[in-house]
Amino acid sequence: MKIAFYGSSILSAYWNGAATYYRGMLRALAEKGYDITFYEPDVYDRQKNRDIDPPDWCRVVVYDGTVEALKQVTAEATKADIVIKASGVGFEDDLLLEEVLRHAAPHALRIFWDVDAPATLAELRANAGHPLRKALETIDLVLTYGGGDPVINAYREIGAHECIPIYNALDPHTHHPVEANPRFFGDLGFLGNRLPDREARVEEFFLAPASRMPSQRFVLGGSGWGDKGMSSNVNYLGHVGTADHNAFNISAKAVLNISRSSMAETGFSPATRVFEAAGASACLITDYWEGIPLFLAPDDEVLVARDGQDVAEILSGLTLERARQIGAAAMDRVLREHTYAHRAEEADRVFRSAARRHSEAAE
Repeated sequence: MKIAFYGSSILSAYWNGAATYYRGMLRALAEKGYDITFYEPDVYDRQKNRDIDPPDWCRVVVYDGTVEALKQVTAEATKADIVIKASGVGFEDDLLLEEVLRHAAPHALRIFWDVDAPATLAELRANAGHPLRKALETIDLVLTYGGGDPVINAYREIGAHECIPIYNALDPHTHHPVEANPRFFGDLGFLGNRLPDREARVEEFFLAPASRMPSQRFVLGGSGWGDKGMSSNVNYLGHVGTADHNAFNISAKAVLNISRSSMAETGFSPATRVFEAAGASACLITDYWEGIPLFLAPDDEVLVARDGQDVAEILSGLTLERARQIGAAAMDRVLREHTYAHRAEEADRVFRSAARRHSEAAE
């Protein structure tokens, strides 16, 4: 089956946290025989900061950030059996959704793939006239990359015919153990862009412990933190390209996952970095959110902190030997249960089931 996928970017992770999710998910679907074209706008300097070249498992069409170019690429949706519009593309999202649905062939499965469901649902609750509300009448299926029952129920309440989470996972092709890199040495590393609903949690879970533990070395990667006040034992690296993520994850004694506020409150929303760190055999400390044991076992495969004091206490008592044991156990778990090959099996079943219902409804 042919898939036309309209998303933010598959070529660049620059200010684009969904990139590795797209890559892992679509590579795995391509390996199952799907013929995929990914359409991404040339905005936010993403094309100047590409992490990968166009892959051989997916055709990539980069279009200018203009309405005219948008209309040209959405016209190609008519050729696809599955038409997917992702959330947060970043250029004329409402118009893009309208045009994609307008051009989708009558037989095509229409999907909205939400890579930030808590934020999208907050917008929908605040705006009764939001274009997505009306579009849900003709969208066959909403997929999300997390959220569990809270997100499923919320989408159904506002009119979605069906909502199914396809969770983040590990792509072993790209995230795996490598040699440590002295550039990333430290006791605790955190990798994440500076975002409004993450900043306060980064202060609490990372910067505050750093200021209280001057003898420990902290390593911070991600865009936007350059003018942020931080203690002298924090080594700020700026943007870290995906090619260096494995080394970043494995080089510090432990790495930290800090969920955005909306994700933590919703629960059942493991960030991509959770699986990427585990895939590199890193010892992961995560902030608390509902549903962690569905993915990794606390204390054995992941360490859980409810606040910055917990982070400091965990770090103070964490030996290198135990960190390595936790990292190894986490890698075993995700390879066994949480790769994108596993997610693609699920997505394939969902697609085929939804396509049958769509076809039956049209008869």
